[in-house]
Amino acid sequence: MKKSATAAAIVLAAIGAFAGNAMAQESPWLVRARAVHIDPANKSTPVFGAGASDTIHVSSKTIPEIDISYFFTPNIAAELILTYPQKHDVTLSGTKIGSFKHLPPTLSLQYHFMPEKQFSPYVGAGVNYTNISDVKLLSGAGRLEHDSWGVSLQAGVDYKLDKNWSLNFDIKKVQIRSDVLAAGAKISEVKIDPVLIGVGVGYRF
Repeated sequence: MKKSATAAAIVLAAIGAFAGNAMAQESPWLVRARAVHIDPANKSTPVFGAGASDTIHVSSKTIPEIDISYFFTPNIAAELILTYPQKHDVTLSGTKIGSFKHLPPTLSLQYHFMPEKQFSPYVGAGVNYTNISDVKLLSGAGRLEHDSWGVSLQAGVDYKLDKNWSLNFDIKKVQIRSDVLAAGAKISEVKIDPVLIGVGVGYRF
């Protein structure tokens, strides 16, 4: 009986050591490069409180993006997306009234459903901070009131090509909002709230 127990303990220890080594060999770091299309919702209150709503529009565009993910477990990861300040045109009832730049780093907590499979979907939720800069509206008379904090929701999938490389498709809904001022007076509130659709490649170190 003692010999059987000792043998079982040795086998379990060997299995545990093997599993530990396998986990240690797989890096928790994943880096992706994506092309991301930003499609703003373009919801706005009536300018000066009168007339039609949703007349202020922020231009859509496609941007490069880098994201870095760290896996706490095979299923749970944190993702930080990074890019450089992006310039958007602003129109009022179809007429360009200026432009601004924004830098939108977003931190998300993700759940990966089948990390061991070739086709691995995930969902995530997090927080977005958008730094608004270089605002040029209404020939200098207009500005955006503040930077924006908001929630971010995410869904995506990784398709593994081999041990290190993968293809990625990702979609996010991000909350970005700001007041629009002219000569110091609020003239509208804009809900940019874009959908971000990204495709790219990933590398697991």
